Amino acid sequence: MKSPSPPYTHPARIDHDLRELGYAIVHPDDLCTLAGLRHADLDALLPSWQHLEADAFLKDGGRYRHRRHACFIQRGAELALQPHRPHWQSVEYNALHGGMQRLFAPVEPATLALPAWPRLLTALGNTVSRLRGEQPWYIEAHQFRIDTRDGIGRPTPEGAHRDGVDLVAVLLVGRHHIKGGETRVFAADGPAGQRFTMLEPWTLLLLDDSRVIHESTPIQATGPDGYRDTLVLTYRAGGFQGPA
Repeated sequence: MKSPSPPYTHPARIDHDLRELGYAIVHPDDLCTLAGLRHADLDALLPSWQHLEADAFLKDGGRYRHRRHACFIQRGAELALQPHRPHWQSVEYNALHGGMQRLFAPVEPATLALPAWPRLLTALGNTVSRLRGEQPWYIEAHQFRIDTRDGIGRPTPEGAHRDGVDLVAVLLVGRHHIKGGETRVFAADGPAGQRFTMLEPWTLLLLDDSRVIHESTPIQATGPDGYRDTLVLTYRAGGFQGPA
């Protein structure tokens, strides 16, 4: 069965759908309007996905995931890079990799210096402030590449999950010679769900993490060097996740 295209949210209804449905799917043109960016500004970020480092923490023994990671605190219009720190989730939210201090390679300084980076992060921080009320937001940014060098790549090896934050933003950066990678969003407390495949670069999926769970299906190659690139941003009130 062919996966449906994303049911894009009308830009005037993004906040409404986040409150009522727990998710919104933003067209790349509307993302540019939301963040005050041009497509060329976003595309200036693309070369940095060629320099990600291998994820050494995959418990399934896979070699399919490369990533970089950075942490920020947003207070109003101010975005402050934090000292590099491990990524941590509890087993409640990540049964496969929870409870581990995972220290990934940092996002490169040249990437952080591009105009699109702070504008994108602060615009989405303003979105979650409209949802939860303005307050400091503890942001984790993850650049991902899932490849098909061993036949199958798994964007979410932990399965359908929540992240233990207030807002999750998943941006499709690009797809190359692959099939699969269907996105699935389910109500955390009921049967409602949505499935679709993000194909257009800079499509944005916003998730109220308290309301929904999400996953992406495995990818397979349709030609040489198959991969799927994403940028995942999480926004959390009260502090970064860490062991008690």
